[in-house]
Amino acid sequence: MALDWKNLSFPRQILPTIAVVGLLGAAAFILAGLPDRTLSDPAREPPHAPADLAAQPRVAGSGVVEPSSETVQIGSPLSGLVTRLLVEPGDRVGEGQLLFALDDRAVRAQLREAQAAILEARAAIAEAQSARATAGRQLALYRQVEDPAAVSRAEVIRAEGDANAASERLRLAQARLQAAEARAGSARTEIDRLSIRAPMAGEILAVNIRKGEFVSTMGGGGSQPFIEMGQTSPLHVRIDIDEEQAPRLRLGAPATVSPRGAADRQVEAVFVRAEPQVVPKRSLTNSAAERVDVRVLQVIYQLPETNGLFRVGQQVDAYIPAKGDEE
Repeated sequence: MALDWKNLSFPRQILPTIAVVGLLGAAAFILAGLPDRTLSDPAREPPHAPADLAAQPRVAGSGVVEPSSETVQIGSPLSGLVTRLLVEPGDRVGEGQLLFALDDRAVRAQLREAQAAILEARAAIAEAQSARATAGRQLALYRQVEDPAAVSRAEVIRAEGDANAASERLRLAQARLQAAEARAGSARTEIDRLSIRAPMAGEILAVNIRKGEFVSTMGGGGSQPFIEMGQTSPLHVRIDIDEEQAPRLRLGAPATVSPRGAADRQVEAVFVRAEPQVVPKRSLTNSAAERVDVRVLQVIYQLPETNGLFRVGQQVDAYIPAKGDEE
């Protein structure tokens, strides 16, 4: 049946058709924009208390894993060019082991100059001692002569002057020797200060310098340490307890600790100590300039050996037994 365009009525046929099409389009748009309400497992398991604390008073807190020695930031007492870099992150070093060294050529040149001055001063001392001995013998010989006509008074005075001059030259040479030895000792100290060594046995956590870089002495709160290290066997965890919950905390009780996002991997940590001072909470954005109105009690626990489950700087969740109402 052919469509008769001449008999079409806009209000009776065309307008209802447009309305139906618009209604269908709106329904399709709404259906396409509906959120997906299908159930799925969470991306990470939320923290939850262990079974033995589920029905008991407890205090929850978050913390950060740290070395048992805390993190040691290593700088340099002197500025200079890095000529040797002997460690990288993950290395274990012993106390006194060389970590990196700065350019020491100028200081070694000063040491050689001081050593040459030492040799010169020792030669001057030997010459002055010989001259003093000769002058002393000559003066003693003059003084042994009993006949005043045999030795004139002027010769005696000259011999006394030679002996005194030789003694003064000896003292001057000895002073020069002491000064040269002091310069040599100072140069050796500077050479030793240009060689940065590990203050303790531990693990290298971060290396922020490279061979060939010029480094300056650390200054100011924003400067980055050259090397960070610490004793990572065992590891500690620093747990922040809200000051309102701190009085309820049962100090000395073990804590149940799990990595952030892995609540099923729980371990028991041993109490080490509680810091004596309540401090502002800082583990929010890692910004040194952050200011918050939350204050926390920091409690330190020792983690057991877990074969890599915890690493320095990792965030953790912790549950600690609390005092009961009768306590």
